Amino acid sequence: MLRLAVPNKGALTDAAQTMLKEAGYRPRRDSKELVVVDPENSIELFFLRPRDIAVYVGEGTLDAGITGRDMLFDSGAPAEEVVPLGFGRSTFRFASGPGSYTSVDDLAGLRIATSYAGLLSKYLADKGVDARVIKLDGAVETAIRLGVADAVADVVETGTTLRNVGLEVFGEPIAHSEAIVIKQAGAAETNGFQQLIRRLQGVLVARDYVMIDYDIRAERIDDAIAITPGMEGPTVSPLHREGWVAVRAMIPRKGHQQVMDRLQEIGAKAVLITAIFAARL
Repeated sequence: MLRLAVPNKGALTDAAQTMLKEAGYRPRRDSKELVVVDPENSIELFFLRPRDIAVYVGEGTLDAGITGRDMLFDSGAPAEEVVPLGFGRSTFRFASGPGSYTSVDDLAGLRIATSYAGLLSKYLADKGVDARVIKLDGAVETAIRLGVADAVADVVETGTTLRNVGLEVFGEPIAHSEAIVIKQAGAAETNGFQQLIRRLQGVLVARDYVMIDYDIRAERIDDAIAITPGMEGPTVSPLHREGWVAVRAMIPRKGHQQVMDRLQEIGAKAVLITAIFAARL
């Protein structure tokens, strides 16, 4: 039975549980449930602090986990990313008072507050910058005002929180993060693990694509296929009305209205868009 770690709180929690439910796994009934056993799908879900997940997986205590890329890097655990999940995107950036610094090189000899000491220390070492890293558990944006640090390094989604306390980001991003599936570095992928990845990738496909159906005159089929090539090619079926065919294809969800416009311009009729619940490519 596959043992999977899932965030029990924080920004990744709801989206991770929604994706697992869409992938066919049993959801937990309330937020106090720490373990969900799903024998039908041969999986056990362990709800843990997001920051601890990489440690459990890296030690081999659990087979896989869903966590943030930033938390994986920060942990230093012997775990590796397998597949990104497309949610929980953020950027890890430096910030300070307006106009104080312009790049990481300006931080040599200064104090930098962060909740991601491992990630930041490695980044500074890679850049050859000798600065003092001050680890805080949260609310690092107040560290400068309170005189604890000269700059901060924190996860930035919109930047609103930093601007509200008079800070601005500077320099290049330290890291880009999103929710990912991880496993122990070098560990073999079991059948249960491979099934998990296939299902999650199927959810991602279903979210990114829609199904389009339409009728078109047979003499315009080449023009239509150029607009909706599908994955391996569209399905084309003759209609009872002579000289017409029905076409079905998967197309990207983004821009589907423009695709419908182009089809109508070449004479397509009965153009329908249908959401995809699940998919395997």
